[in-house]
Amino acid sequence: MAHLPESVRSSLRFFAFYLAEGTLALDLLEGIDYRPAVMLYGSGLEQVLAIFANVLEVDEAGEVTNYAEAEHRAAQWIRRICDDGYLVDPPFAAWELELAL
Repeated sequence: MAHLPESVRSSLRFFAFYLAEGTLALDLLEGIDYRPAVMLYGSGLEQVLAIFANVLEVDEAGEVTNYAEAEHRAAQWIRRICDDGYLVDPPFAAWELELAL
């Protein structure tokens, strides 16, 4: 059985670290303590991780090509649940929000 490429594992690790530390996408989330909203019941965390994984792209060599974009889209979802006045632009596509079964 093949393992995830190192670049993907590294991206997941960094994303989880910044998310848990409260320093994810500071350009969008600075000053917002989103952790209670995301972690309260687990479904918020589930959605954030799904968005990140759904948007993340990997090339033929197994290298992540759009970490910043995947992080930003996940951060937009977080900002939206913490700030009713925030509009996600562009709006999320259904495939970005899809939870893998």
